[in-house]
Amino acid sequence: MNPSGAPGPFTVLIPARLASSRLPDKPLADIGGLPMVVRVAQRAQRSQASRCVVAADDARIVAACEAHGITAVLTRTDHASGSDRLAEACEQLGLTDDAVVVNVQGDEPLMDPALINAVALDLQRRTDCVMSTAAHAIDQMADFLNPNVVKVVLDRAQTALYFSRAPIAWWRDGMADASDRNTLPSPAPLRHIGIYAYRSGFLRHFPTLEPSPLELTESLEQLRVLWHGERIAVHVSAQAPGPGVDTPDDLARVRALLALG
Repeated sequence: MNPSGAPGPFTVLIPARLASSRLPDKPLADIGGLPMVVRVAQRAQRSQASRCVVAADDARIVAACEAHGITAVLTRTDHASGSDRLAEACEQLGLTDDAVVVNVQGDEPLMDPALINAVALDLQRRTDCVMSTAAHAIDQMADFLNPNVVKVVLDRAQTALYFSRAPIAWWRDGMADASDRNTLPSPAPLRHIGIYAYRSGFLRHFPTLEPSPLELTESLEQLRVLWHGERIAVHVSAQAPGPGVDTPDDLARVRALLALG
């Protein structure tokens, strides 16, 4: 690790799966004349990563990346999750067990390069953790109560205690007052941001771990890590990242934001 506070060498891996129930051929969706997965990779290249690689499940994604100078590898089509796909990519790339890998989702064309650097640096500093991720303060009660907004609670060392779709930590006294349901607890609850850094050895080991009951209940894969007794460092960002793309409406919103510059 660079003593200046910049992260040491790391690789960004971007999982990209062609099938999507809500937005068919999502990685290839046009955003300002470029496929979305290319937009994501270009944002990642603005970080301090040593290299950025797309891990694709379809030759059309690989071809689209290569046409725009983005490195891509073709992985199997039957992976159960993005982390399984990245584990295969680590093998293909011959990454050593201690190499740091940052997973940037393939539907995050507005991902902040500084956040990529932050989670990489966090893991490099935290030898007690096998992963790092990020969060930011929730400022809307609707987000706190929304099960599609994943929350995380931390210990004093900013290590994850639990992730949940439920509103945690539950503000017993404040939420009991029906007249003031728009006031959030202080300190503010934290929204989990879906970016992860791993050491390559753990990433390859992760698919062999037994899924946890909590993971299956909440449908949150990161709970498998905690259930097996491992630790996840959490970088708390001062601001929320740009919106990701899950639906046609999301795509329209991101196109408009990029058009504004």
